[in-house]
Amino acid sequence: MDEWLLPACDYIALWLEFQMRLSRLPGCIAVVTHRDQIALERAYGSADLAAGEPLTPRHRFRVASHSKSFTAAGIMKLREAGKLRLDDAIGEYVKGLHPQIAAATFSQILSHSAGIVRDGADAGFFEDRRPFPNVDQLMADLQDPPVIEPNTRHKYSNHSFGLLGLAIEAITGEPYRTWIKREIVDAAGLGETEPDMPIAAGVPFARGHTGELLLGRRLVIPGDYSENAVTPAGGVVSTASDLAKYFAQLAPNAARSVLSAGSRREMTRRHWRNPHSSIERYYGLGVMSGNTEGWEWFGHGGGLQGYISFTCVVPERELTVSILTNASDGWAGFWAEGALHILRRFATRGAPSEKVRDWAGRWWNAWGAADLVPIGDVVLVANPWIFRPLLDASEIEVTDRDEGRIVLASGGGSYGERVRRMRDSAEAITEIWLAATRFVPEAVAAAETESRYAARSA
Repeated sequence: MDEWLLPACDYIALWLEFQMRLSRLPGCIAVVTHRDQIALERAYGSADLAAGEPLTPRHRFRVASHSKSFTAAGIMKLREAGKLRLDDAIGEYVKGLHPQIAAATFSQILSHSAGIVRDGADAGFFEDRRPFPNVDQLMADLQDPPVIEPNTRHKYSNHSFGLLGLAIEAITGEPYRTWIKREIVDAAGLGETEPDMPIAAGVPFARGHTGELLLGRRLVIPGDYSENAVTPAGGVVSTASDLAKYFAQLAPNAARSVLSAGSRREMTRRHWRNPHSSIERYYGLGVMSGNTEGWEWFGHGGGLQGYISFTCVVPERELTVSILTNASDGWAGFWAEGALHILRRFATRGAPSEKVRDWAGRWWNAWGAADLVPIGDVVLVANPWIFRPLLDASEIEVTDRDEGRIVLASGGGSYGERVRRMRDSAEAITEIWLAATRFVPEAVAAAETESRYAARSA
């Protein structure tokens, strides 16, 4: 494991702790892996606010559209076995479809370019207003024509992955859940993953939660429904560590995988750009991809009522990040990219040297918090309030045990000014001065703010 990785993960864990407090989310699990080693696995908050159950890394989550990458791997495995070709029409395997949908190829369906309706005529199953569609209901929707001309653009569709599940059943002669569990989930060595609910009694399960803004409080969403015929699009129940392990195996350069390197290259390459989006993202075959500060990644996100999740792999660095949250307003995607941002900076600058290592810490004043993050031979002044906390961070050059100078800062910062650490008689650091601004431990800042303003706020 690279020397810089563990210090980077230490700061990711500290930053996420702050972000959890800021977001007021009920729970979050974060995992970072390098090759087959876990560098960070951390659970924050609650699995069930009503029950007061603490969240652990072993709690299963609904991971929603991560499921598409499992289904896509299943199709690629059947292709490797000579059971289908990617340019075969789906209608050769599933009967009763509208003729234009029947003509769609596996490649078009896997890349969301077949023009198929996203969720039918009523997506109330995403609000628990109705059950997820059964096979008859899914097939009824698929008897209508595509909503746009096929092969003209990327257009996401959960129904199309439900259709892929029907194709898997037709080809294998087995239920989708049985076949995908054996051939993909178990074959990948995933011990904490099921294709859909229900899961075994006694297995820890994180309940979902509503967003806080609508009611001013959160309510528990049980999350124990089955996704029925659209299970191949969003049914998977898993942990962050299992997701990291699975997606790492999809990298073309992975040492071990359920698929050939050729299949993995085809899945993860850019087939279509996501149109009408200010963020440059692409879709392959059941896999999305993008770029964060020069690091190319692939992965997938997921959203169901009560759950938001995101997993991404950087093949060049053999790194995987998986973030799971159990609320409808979860920040998993932002946090996964923030973790990549932190990892990228440490990979570039290196592990902290002996000279700066003991400068790490979070310091407060009435304006909020600032994080001192040793990296390479300098100390960064990070902003834990934002999704990329090291963005435009000032840099401190340490010149003595408790002295330094700000050697890089924005024009509005304190470039060139002095930094000091103050100690008590027991040699404990009690405060930090960044130029003319004093920072203290959180409890001290809270007490000072209370004494200064509480009487005027009564």
